[in-house]
Amino acid sequence: MPLVTSTEMFKKAYEGGYAIGAFNVNNMEIVQAITEAAGELNSPIILQVSAGARKYANHTYLVKLVEAALIENPNIPIALHLDHGADFEICKSCIDGGFTSVMIDGSHHSFEDNIALTKQVVEYAHAHGVVVEGELGQLAGIEDDVNVSAEDAKYTQPDEVEEFVSRTGVDSLAIAIGTSHGAFKFKPGQKPMLRFDILDEVSKRLPNFPIVLHGASSVSQEYVKIIQANGGNLADAIGIPEDMLRQAARSAVCKINIDSDLRLALTAGVREVMWQHPEKFDPREYLKVGRAYVKDVVAHKITTVLGSEGKAAEILGK
Repeated sequence: MPLVTSTEMFKKAYEGGYAIGAFNVNNMEIVQAITEAAGELNSPIILQVSAGARKYANHTYLVKLVEAALIENPNIPIALHLDHGADFEICKSCIDGGFTSVMIDGSHHSFEDNIALTKQVVEYAHAHGVVVEGELGQLAGIEDDVNVSAEDAKYTQPDEVEEFVSRTGVDSLAIAIGTSHGAFKFKPGQKPMLRFDILDEVSKRLPNFPIVLHGASSVSQEYVKIIQANGGNLADAIGIPEDMLRQAARSAVCKINIDSDLRLALTAGVREVMWQHPEKFDPREYLKVGRAYVKDVVAHKITTVLGSEGKAAEILGK
């Protein structure tokens, strides 16, 4: 089973009122955990790679890890996606290097410059059978090379989306409705809120068009507590409530990005072993626990938040 694009995934997700989980990968253990959970639950998935992951693990290593996951899980559709491509060159490198989907993030540019950059990527990607995600609006928060202050963040303007999509030819659109990158999405005492009014208006203007939510980790307090109890310091880490994400998945949101929750789970497992067993130094022992926690997180997201359990066969046409 080769890598697929997200086209059929999003079509079925939109029709079925569920979303595809886009999980960030950085190493072998994370790839294993995500794909094992998806394989057991027969769920389609997107494995996405940030610029920071490519710098850390090397493009070739990551692609080969994903190819190995395909061999181990031949009955689930897997797309390989570039997360937050900053310019044409990195998108081209990923397109030429085996990715089936790329995101070009021109949201920090002017509207016209964002259109020009996105269209350039779309033309090259489509000529090579690759799909493209664009972005309008900016999320606050810090994640890898993405760093946007709360003051600079801005919601997506619904009156811009039709022109942006028609002029660029993008296959999906990431919008800003109140999600945020990182584990500290809200201030203590601040009530998490998503602008479903913006999502609804965008959906009306772009009927049957797949929408993407970035910065959608829920920051599970279970793993925050484990980290805190084993020498960590993550006080005030707050994420997006899962019921809000499930509501979004029932509408036009076809792709939900999850990264921080995976980092927290892996860190919780590693800290738990090393803090409670300081004599241990075999990385297989502590990474095994971290991997198991990541797998639990992914399984929970698939069944509780995304609603994609058992949807692999319909996407593959089986």
